[in-house]
Amino acid sequence: MDHLSGGEEVSTSPARPAADDPALRPIRLRNRSGLEAEILPFGATLARLRAPDRHGRLGDVILTLAAFTDYRGRHPHVGASVGRYANRIGGARFLLDGARYELAANDGPHHLHGGTDGFDRRRWCEEQRFSVSGGAGVRLRLCSPAGEAGYPGALDVEVRYVLGGDDTLSIEYRAVTDAPTVVSLTNHAYFHLDDGGASSVLDHVLWLAATHYTPVDRSGLPTGTIAPVRGSPFDFTAPHTLGERIAALVPERGGYDHNFALDSAGDLGVLAARLEGPRSGRVLEVRTTQPGLQLYTGNSLDGTLRCRDGVRPERWHAVCLETQSFPNAPNEPGFPPARLDPGESYRQTTVYSLDTR
Repeated sequence: MDHLSGGEEVSTSPARPAADDPALRPIRLRNRSGLEAEILPFGATLARLRAPDRHGRLGDVILTLAAFTDYRGRHPHVGASVGRYANRIGGARFLLDGARYELAANDGPHHLHGGTDGFDRRRWCEEQRFSVSGGAGVRLRLCSPAGEAGYPGALDVEVRYVLGGDDTLSIEYRAVTDAPTVVSLTNHAYFHLDDGGASSVLDHVLWLAATHYTPVDRSGLPTGTIAPVRGSPFDFTAPHTLGERIAALVPERGGYDHNFALDSAGDLGVLAARLEGPRSGRVLEVRTTQPGLQLYTGNSLDGTLRCRDGVRPERWHAVCLETQSFPNAPNEPGFPPARLDPGESYRQTTVYSLDTR
């Protein structure tokens, strides 16, 4: 165990039994006020995040699988770093500089989250652990060769998880390429601020700095338009519970599974989202440099996923706030571009702040 200055800590001592597989050996981060995060090299996964409630009691605020070995199995990207392209690419293909690239179709006719063996299925290499004021961090790296999953260009990727002394969890992705390509990276944590997924999340209150969103067709692919949210179930510019208007979305999508065009314009100083857990009093605030945020209410959860403490989350027992480039941006010239060229650096940061009220 490495003890760092100011009460912060980086540890590889598992909080629960792990296999001998180094990719499943958790890196534990703690800050001086007691927040805890566990990071797995497999999938660069945020495997656990614990924060105090209004009474000071620590509890899980994301879905956490029952055993570390479960992360090797197939699951809905729980806590993982997804890529090379987060969300959907229509028809599992795109054009770049006149060349057509074919990808794996793993979501009906579309390509989702990098395919069946995306970055969430790879072992990332631990590069560095470090101290920050009142907290700790870790840096992980992945090399994706040209042609992997059908994407052009070799991609050198890193992620930095930093648990700050100000009760923030920062996730920063960086990437460089040796040939033109497309890239969008995000973390796929499933949040439940009250009980880690044991009950419905529909009573959580959400606010979004998003006056527009991208409508989707029946397959979940954006139609290419950027529409105002005003007067629709997608208007969270004033706080609403997740369950207040979700019934209108059930026939087509089973709930929320939509990208919002953030008004925060990539400014980390501007609040992009705020989620409140009414029973625990926990509050999650999101700031990001990304242009979009996917709101997903765990519509496909069905009670078969084994989580910590016997939790078996059902539909709507968790919510994802995935900061991202717009889905299908490589095929939609009206969306913010997701292209990366040699000599450029992809760099996106999302900061989650945890507090109580």
